[in-house]
Amino acid sequence: MPGKGICKAKECNHQAVGKGYCRKHYRLWKAGEMPKARYKICTAEKCRKPRFRASLCQEHYTAAHGKKAETAAAAPAAPAPAGA
Repeated sequence: MPGKGICKAKECNHQAVGKGYCRKHYRLWKAGEMPKARYKICTAEKCRKPRFRASLCQEHYTAAHGKKAETAAAAPAAPAPAGA
């Protein structure tokens, strides 16, 4: 693919393949993980709220990923060693 140039991501010198990014940064851009995100609004159907993380608004992101974080935080602490 001649003529594409160098990746426009900060401190990256790889060959650009799409939207001015190399393969790695283009994949991250598509996933909504680059500073200039692909989506400015939530990608959930009929949701127009601002994007929070991973191309979803805070409500949809928490619904999709929040239970994992809540169960990890709610896990009981390990018992103290006997005789301490």
